[in-house]
Amino acid sequence: MDRSTNLKRLIQEKEWDVAIIGGGASGLGIAVDAANRGYKTLLLEKNDFAKGTSSRSTKLVHGGVRYLQNGDISLVLEALRERGIMRKNAPHLVRDLSFVIPSYDWWSSPFYGIGLKVYDMMAGKLGLGPSTILNREETLSYLPNVNKDGLRGGVIYHDGQFDDARMAVSLALTADKEGANLLNYMEVTGVEKENDVLTGVRVKDRIEGIETVVKAKVIVNATGVFSDQIIRMDQPDSKPMIRPSQGVHLVIDSTFLQENYAIMVPHTTDGRVLFAVPWNGQVVVGTTDTPVDEALEEPIPLEEEINFILENASAYMTKKPLRKDVKSIFAGLRPLAASEGNNESTKEVSRHHKIMVSTSGLVSVLGGKWTTYRKIAEDAVNTLQIVGGFPEHKCNTENLPVVGNDFKADFDDPYHVYGTEVSKIKALNPKLAEKSLSDTLFITENQVIWAVQEEMAITLEDVLARRTRCLFLDAYETEKIAPQVAEIMRKILKKDSQWAEAEMKKFNLILKKYQL
Repeated sequence: MDRSTNLKRLIQEKEWDVAIIGGGASGLGIAVDAANRGYKTLLLEKNDFAKGTSSRSTKLVHGGVRYLQNGDISLVLEALRERGIMRKNAPHLVRDLSFVIPSYDWWSSPFYGIGLKVYDMMAGKLGLGPSTILNREETLSYLPNVNKDGLRGGVIYHDGQFDDARMAVSLALTADKEGANLLNYMEVTGVEKENDVLTGVRVKDRIEGIETVVKAKVIVNATGVFSDQIIRMDQPDSKPMIRPSQGVHLVIDSTFLQENYAIMVPHTTDGRVLFAVPWNGQVVVGTTDTPVDEALEEPIPLEEEINFILENASAYMTKKPLRKDVKSIFAGLRPLAASEGNNESTKEVSRHHKIMVSTSGLVSVLGGKWTTYRKIAEDAVNTLQIVGGFPEHKCNTENLPVVGNDFKADFDDPYHVYGTEVSKIKALNPKLAEKSLSDTLFITENQVIWAVQEEMAITLEDVLARRTRCLFLDAYETEKIAPQVAEIMRKILKKDSQWAEAEMKKFNLILKKYQL
């Protein structure tokens, strides 16, 4: 992907079939599907791809055990099917992860064991492995740091894990390969209409400062928690369609699990589940479910959320995590689709997605979750075909490999997220291919070069937060290596020292929000 080339195409193209606003999971999925079906597709993202919710998940590709418990069978069936498709199409990014539910009551293991057998059955041929009831000794062998006091046994089951931001980048590359035109840092500032029908959008390039009007036959709003802002550009008096819910995650050292198995805590003090998940050599613990009134680009973790996670995790761990153990903290906002007259707490609101069409033709994608991104895209493209009066083409993404698709990926190799592209990255400078810029995080100069030249990374944050995951894994170590990465980027981009200083200043403001 080359931004300058894509910018020229944006200006030269007289009219697009589809203009997608939003470069998160849904928007990128729609871009892949629409371009694959042969539509002239444009994607516009105000910040960077997956800057928001789509890089801040629990890193799970799952059917949702909790949704099964809530009786949302249709969502579980859909998500389990999509989990299998996602693993098939992106095996270098999605893998099987074993979860253990420790039990401290005589009835817990049989109760959860039966429920998880139903979960296995619903997954069918796309299942990742059978769930099994464990005795006390087996549970301790899988979770050496689990609280031993009163432990009776547990249940082990299988779900999926992935790298969310790297999946987003891979989808962007896939959409590009399919012929879509993608631009990050391209803000939609308004809409254009003729006879009350949408004909295009007004955009501003946040890098170059250029403003222009883009014509499109169909406009898709895939902006997640910011959907209401776009809807109000089209229909100023529209009622809120999104109920944002904040999820916070803490990242701690791998010694808090000791083995490559995750803990799933089925009952916390607020009634939702809690996960402690091994990820890239660390442990991600979360998540919370806190209703918020305002959708921020950089959500702020609340003290009560931090305390909630530490308190509930400590109840299940012998070595208990403290504030000083937190290496990084990140918050994301779930774009839950609001129901009229719905007074439920956000943890009870369905994660089903909705596709809505306004009287002027704006197609809005509301709700959903990462696991079902492909099905969300399929439904959205099926809808926009009708809105645009396009010749109907069937969806092919169920069998469309994501760029980098590699069934032989070694998940112990930090390069695995690039899949089949690894050899190209290492070839940039073979002498530097294995030389990390950090003593504790894996990030090489080759990766920085690749991110800028091939993956449309524009800012220091793009490289350290999403092209690599340094900021999410250890914000304190990232602070140490940031100046070195900024200097590498400066040379690649042929910028002056003032550019590097400005980037460091911007990045440090963001960095502090990932540190306790």
